[in-house]
Amino acid sequence: MNAPVFVVLSPHGLATARSAATVLPGARVHGLASRVEGADLSFTDTIEHLRGLFTAGTPIVGVCAAGILVRALAPLLADKQSEPPVLALSEDGEAVVPLLGGHHGANTLARQLAEALGTVAAVTTSGDRTFGVALDEPPLGWRLANLQDAKPFMAALLAGDPCRLEGDAPWLSEAALPFAAGAEHVLRVSERAAEGDARTLVYHPPVLAVGVGCERGAEPAEVVALVRTTLAEAGLAEGAVALVTSLDLKADEPAVHAAAKALGVPARFFDAARLEAEAPRLATPSEVVFQEVGCHGVAEGAALAAAGPDGALLVPKRRSARATCAIARAAAPIDPAAVGRARGRVSIVGIGPGTPDWRTPEAERWLAEATDLVGYHLYLDLLGPAAAGKRRHGYELGAETERCRIALTLAAEGRTVALVSSGDAGIYAMATLVFELIDREGVDAWKRVEVAVTPGISALQAAAARAGAPLGHDFCTISLSDLLTPWEVIETRIRAAAAGDFVVAIYNPVSQRRTTQLGELRRVFLEHRPAATPVVLARNLGREGETIRLTTLGDLDASQVDMLTLVLIGSSETRTVPRGDGGAWVYTPRGYAAKREG
Repeated sequence: MNAPVFVVLSPHGLATARSAATVLPGARVHGLASRVEGADLSFTDTIEHLRGLFTAGTPIVGVCAAGILVRALAPLLADKQSEPPVLALSEDGEAVVPLLGGHHGANTLARQLAEALGTVAAVTTSGDRTFGVALDEPPLGWRLANLQDAKPFMAALLAGDPCRLEGDAPWLSEAALPFAAGAEHVLRVSERAAEGDARTLVYHPPVLAVGVGCERGAEPAEVVALVRTTLAEAGLAEGAVALVTSLDLKADEPAVHAAAKALGVPARFFDAARLEAEAPRLATPSEVVFQEVGCHGVAEGAALAAAGPDGALLVPKRRSARATCAIARAAAPIDPAAVGRARGRVSIVGIGPGTPDWRTPEAERWLAEATDLVGYHLYLDLLGPAAAGKRRHGYELGAETERCRIALTLAAEGRTVALVSSGDAGIYAMATLVFELIDREGVDAWKRVEVAVTPGISALQAAAARAGAPLGHDFCTISLSDLLTPWEVIETRIRAAAAGDFVVAIYNPVSQRRTTQLGELRRVFLEHRPAATPVVLARNLGREGETIRLTTLGDLDASQVDMLTLVLIGSSETRTVPRGDGGAWVYTPRGYAAKREG
């Protein structure tokens, strides 16, 4: 389930939303722009915002009257099996009501919020009220094989029919269900494949560990087919699989992750020493495998390691052309989070200039998913509530390499890391350095880490948007910092940009020790374009104290600029349009007027 969003429509509800959001990992607070200040994200149209969240499958906690949610979402209601949870929370926190998706997370969310706020969840679904359990919403990791039969089964119990339990499931045995020996209605708990019917609900506990091994570059389809065939021929249910597991050298192997995805479970990995500890329990140990990877068995060893010391090997190693598979059964349900190590991830996140309004939904999601945040102290502070509950690894300016190294090292330990950059992480920022370190330093563990980059709004884009449309035609960017690039190289690029008549965005225009380069750039540009060329000085974009100043190339003075300023120099075609408030819009025509005249 995605992280929930609290939708707040008035100032009174903001404190309640903030307090409640702390108990739901990754939860965000969205506020109506005209009434609520300090939300993680602002919106202007309540109905459209609610519908957008709902369509995207995002759980919604509306801090408002239930009727507002009902009227907004009623036209979208269709398939209740695919609809996200929707709850109404009163502004004073005294009432929480699951409106939609009760058995798909809403009732659980309501109880969590009620406990945190010291109130009672107004759960109205019959099974929950009568028996204290939702038969169509088993605990995390458990699967109900015949979900379609849950409703008539529950209806029969509500009508007075008894049931009996076959197998071990404390969440069922401890509920207030009408148990009776010899009852025709059965709750069956088993890892064996079975269909069930209206009188028999079949629950699969997460007790199976599927171990896999494969050659480098094995086809994902081959491994998926091997796993599914092995389970089917053993009469085991896919729904009882808790995880797919392997040797850590395979953490970046697409075929392993494809098998886990096909079964809807996580992938977890062990090092060779841990798998070798299972050697006495292996059914088919191999000296060849030991010589290659340092353990006598990958598939069997991984399955047994995941199943624990009381587990047992159910299916010894099976082979396909390029892969192996084995299955072990644990004595109790497996918690994948406590087993082995996940494949770590470095999410390189551009958060834009600073305001949450300019963060993309993907950046928000990656930040919510992260266990660890790495970045310059100021950038982590700009995250505000998005940083709550995360391990912070803050660094000073100039420690870029250290930031990237710790992000990769943490990910190699199995953590989900967000490496935070202002603006766009791929523009004069951290993304390039991460790939450079992986390429240059040759750390094998880093190469197995998943690395992904999400774009952010760059200072270039933000400045242009605030000023009008100065990037309407060809443009380029130049950094005047000579810490990593020799000034001779920068000077060559300045001359090329000036001669090419590009609109130019100047990053790092001055510093305490660099005060002359911007003046030199101005001198070169004046050789190629008029002194009246518009220049935009954009400072503190998206943050408190933002300023947008318009000057000209002839009047550009380095004393007007600092490291928080982005300088946008127009081309010879860039124009200004006076505004009614005394300011002006800046734009660079692309030639549409000439096209119309032609």
